[in-house]
Amino acid sequence: MIEGQETLTRVARLKYGMVGGGKGAFIGDVHRKAIAMDGKAELVAGCFSQSPKTTLATGESWGLDRSRLYGTYEEMIGAEARRKDDRLDFILIVTPNHTHYPIARLALEKGFHVVCDKPLTTSVKDAEKLAALAAKKDRLFCVTYAYRGYPIVFHMREMIANGELGDIRFVAAEYPQDWLATLLEKTGQKQAAWRTDPKRAGISNCVGDIGSHIENMVAYLTGLEIESLCARLDTFGKGRTLDDNASILLNYKGGAKGLYWSSQIAVGYDNGFRVRIFGTQASLEWAQEECNYCKVGYIDKPTVRLSRGRDKMYPPAQARSRIPSGHPEGYFEAFANIYSTYLTALAKRKAGKKLSKDDLDFPNALDGLRGVRFIEKCVESSKKGATWVKI
Repeated sequence: MIEGQETLTRVARLKYGMVGGGKGAFIGDVHRKAIAMDGKAELVAGCFSQSPKTTLATGESWGLDRSRLYGTYEEMIGAEARRKDDRLDFILIVTPNHTHYPIARLALEKGFHVVCDKPLTTSVKDAEKLAALAAKKDRLFCVTYAYRGYPIVFHMREMIANGELGDIRFVAAEYPQDWLATLLEKTGQKQAAWRTDPKRAGISNCVGDIGSHIENMVAYLTGLEIESLCARLDTFGKGRTLDDNASILLNYKGGAKGLYWSSQIAVGYDNGFRVRIFGTQASLEWAQEECNYCKVGYIDKPTVRLSRGRDKMYPPAQARSRIPSGHPEGYFEAFANIYSTYLTALAKRKAGKKLSKDDLDFPNALDGLRGVRFIEKCVESSKKGATWVKI
């Protein structure tokens, strides 16, 4: 198929405020650009740094009104909640892990919808509180597990849901990187410094950062629920407190088995997120670094390689495919697809329209809670000598 794909329906332009993600912050920049891609929302307020001067300089460089640049997130959420006109539609949180809970809690209490980077919180207790509060306040809460946004992932999910693989027997998923193969945190690199710091990252680095992406992706694709797991978390970096490598065995409800490996010390790997799912009739394999393709192996016919944009996809995948085949869609587009779904739902809610199941097909607070529980159980298992623990 060489013609361009149908774009998602445009909605009224929404307004948001961002906490964190100032100049030089990797993930904040990704969020802003992904939101801007479809023109469904605009950034109008923010507290981008712990330094008010940095927030002011950053906001003014982006053309924001000086009156909506704040010294603290408490000041921003409080002031924006009191506005009668031009009120924010949602708050975006792109700060280190330990701050997610207090910021999200205050935003929900003040009646805002929320988007939060993963992991949702640093403890199950706090994640449960946020999920309950979002439900009580009836607010749309998105946790940005962005790898779910690749078009072909939606196609794979539909294949599995429609029984094309038969019964799932085994899942093998890995996420190797090498960015912490050296003691990068000792060089002043901010990302490495806070991710290896338990006071800011929480009880896990590697599983919390990238292992949680594996858990979310497998759960989304297959619908499998983890029954028990056995995890060994390693710390290879000299002087580090938190894990930088993890091996995890899993039992799923219904009898399927799994093996996850996440690593930040895997020399030679950039961002090697890969998922392989084996059923009784067929298998699927997808790699994030070749995200426009997936391999389908069949028990009774030749293996095929599906191409996003060329091969006909199920409707949820087709709707999220933006450009013709051979023109790679990547990380920004996947992020944008998550946001496009969320913002469409938010705009429909704002217009008083009823939301469908498809409207709500974005990672929510319950997904975030499940991810935090997964992290805690991996740490628990490892501390007990890599013993099996129930989820």
